[in-house]
Amino acid sequence: MSEFLTTSEYKDIAKSLVLPTTSFINGEAYRAMSGESFTSTNPATGEVLAEITACQADDVDYAVSCAKGAFDSGVWSELHPNERKATLLALCDLVEKHQHELAVMESLDSGKPICDCESIDIPEFVHTVRWHAELMDKIYDQTAPVGSDAMSMIVREPVGVVGAVLPWNFPLLMLAWKIAPALAAGCSMVIKPAKQTSLTAIRIAELAAEAGLPKGVLNIITGGGAAVGEAIGRHMDVDMVTFTGSTVTGRRFLQYSSDSNLKKVVLELGGKNPCVVLDDAEDLDYVAQQVCAAAFWNMGENCSAGSRLIVHEAIQDKLLELVKKYSSQWQLGDPLDPQNNLGAMIDTGHFNKVCEYLELGKQEGYEVVIGGNARDGRFIEPTIFAGVKNSDRMAQEEIFGPILSVITVSSFEEAMEIANDTEYGLAASVFTANSKRAIKAARAIKAGTVTVNCFGEGDITTPFGGYKLSGFGGRDNSIHAHDQYTELKTIWVDLSDHSA
Repeated sequence: MSEFLTTSEYKDIAKSLVLPTTSFINGEAYRAMSGESFTSTNPATGEVLAEITACQADDVDYAVSCAKGAFDSGVWSELHPNERKATLLALCDLVEKHQHELAVMESLDSGKPICDCESIDIPEFVHTVRWHAELMDKIYDQTAPVGSDAMSMIVREPVGVVGAVLPWNFPLLMLAWKIAPALAAGCSMVIKPAKQTSLTAIRIAELAAEAGLPKGVLNIITGGGAAVGEAIGRHMDVDMVTFTGSTVTGRRFLQYSSDSNLKKVVLELGGKNPCVVLDDAEDLDYVAQQVCAAAFWNMGENCSAGSRLIVHEAIQDKLLELVKKYSSQWQLGDPLDPQNNLGAMIDTGHFNKVCEYLELGKQEGYEVVIGGNARDGRFIEPTIFAGVKNSDRMAQEEIFGPILSVITVSSFEEAMEIANDTEYGLAASVFTANSKRAIKAARAIKAGTVTVNCFGEGDITTPFGGYKLSGFGGRDNSIHAHDQYTELKTIWVDLSDHSA
């Protein structure tokens, strides 16, 4: 991947982009049967980017029929793993070739800073797809010890048609997390990108077709959640749904499955994640940088954001001074300027929601350590509120914005109790110099990922998902992601001699 371009170069690319405006079904551009469309706007400027096809349930029927036809034909599902791998690796080569185009498109569509799109989203998309592509011919099935009169084989088969409903906060990366293991397994897919961020998903489907992916295997269907998402969730020919988004919407997909064909459902949902800094934490300068990254990366529009800083009273003042120092280095502004690492809120509705929490913080009388303001009707300053109680709304509700709540504790036990005092359980971080305390904390906190002395989510080799209201049914990433896109089948062969 290349270095950053200049702001003017990124703006030139933006001016020259030909943005996709249709869904992509059965290997070609597709317009909704109704002829309706919706407006896609740039979150950072409010400018109209494109009028995009708004599909409905009948369009979902068509997309699913194409996906099922492709799956049943075996054109992809029965292809040799090496051939599937070659196609996915060819897609990665094309994504790298169009890196700057995709990065600018992602930034324009989502308000994300171009520095993140270039250095994280595009490289991680490629890495994720390549990793799963290389894995597909290295997953071996099993036999069971059943004696000399029989033989058993335990094999994986692709689950069939997978419906994927994506969030708007990491459009390209979440697309990769879904398509890489599902396509590697041999499934066909019908994907609904978030209405706010449809552009790069359509472009990836175009590049996949160019890479040689057969028609009908990867279908992108654009539109609203009520029209498209629910239709996918209820469709009798969709064999599985994978969803990343809010817990409220995730519950609906379980209901849709119950009401239809009991399709498999995998949910990666919200979080209110603790960042626990104990009194023996080393190098508070480094800790402060990690706290800021956890709270403010991607404008806090991140389900694994460390939005609760649970800090021991003995080091709180010193740590907060350092956190304040590093928070001021998170530059807010034009997403196409690579010097900025904070962009715009995704849309006006979400901006207003986050602003309500800014007002709540002031009404509750919290200490404003830094920030506390909105700018230009689109941007939210990195904000830290101290003096928050864990029972307060600020500490219990997922804000999905750059707001950090500071909660003071006086012991390890209190820190663990507060860390778990939430309905969520997605991620957590613990900072301590004592290895035994680190392991005890990691085991005590009820979360799918616990990082020690850093903020993060692991990497492609480690499973990602949550406990409690943060997840259901499976995990993204790692070899375990392949399990959810396959069915296990037992083949039993009788070898006994029946001739006597």
